[in-house]
Amino acid sequence: MDTISLQNTLAEFLRFLPRLVTALLLFLVSLVVATLAAKAARRAMEKRVPKSEIVRLMEHLVRWSIVTMGTLAALDQVNFDVSSFVAGLGIAGFTIGFALQDIARNFVAGILLLLRQPFRIGDVVEAAGYTGKVLDINIRDTVIHTFDGRKLILPNMSVFSGPIINLTELPLRRRSVEIGLGYGQDAPRAIAAFLDAVSAVSGVAKEPAPAIYAQALGASAMSLALFFWIDQNDHNILQVHSEVVIALEHAAIEHGIELPYPIQEVRIKGDLLEAAK
Repeated sequence: MDTISLQNTLAEFLRFLPRLVTALLLFLVSLVVATLAAKAARRAMEKRVPKSEIVRLMEHLVRWSIVTMGTLAALDQVNFDVSSFVAGLGIAGFTIGFALQDIARNFVAGILLLLRQPFRIGDVVEAAGYTGKVLDINIRDTVIHTFDGRKLILPNMSVFSGPIINLTELPLRRRSVEIGLGYGQDAPRAIAAFLDAVSAVSGVAKEPAPAIYAQALGASAMSLALFFWIDQNDHNILQVHSEVVIALEHAAIEHGIELPYPIQEVRIKGDLLEAAK
């Protein structure tokens, strides 16, 4: 390289250097501003919306929006064709989005879940055919800890597109027990005894009060349906249900109420009986 070419290259570099420095400063400033703005947005959102998932979503949106704008501004300073780059990103984004449409759907479903808030971290939910406590909600998936000890990572689209039952949102849960009452028993007396026993069980809600209804006449007993409510925030549902069943048995023994076994009557014709002899 001759002296003139070297001088020209050095001159070009010196003319380009201020723009390069400006681009680097813009990028660094955008990082700092993005961090400060995200923290400010988080503090402002926490005062109005006490839902951590929405706050976290808005914090990420603010941070990455500012970083993106700062990066584009920095690229423009070094004569990078931002317009062509953005247009190229649009075409590439369409191609990639078509190829990765499942990921895109999960991303959109995650945004909608964070915005709509059908459940929060720590809630017990039924979703996508599973029941458990929500451990985490992020952009792509929802993490659930099932009651049998499994950790499930469910795609957000599976959660969002199906029914979601939030078992924590309303604390009272209704439970039912089917009771067989022997024929010939005093049904009103038996029902009153059962209701007294169930109402005395710790954890059974006083309001709505337990109720028993006769629902069918079976082959060997009258079928009664017991309904009662439990506050799941204060009591273990399975434990209270177990104590209710035990209390029903004790009430039947105490009051002499027959809880019959299934009975089948078998008749043998006379000629078959003689043949057997």
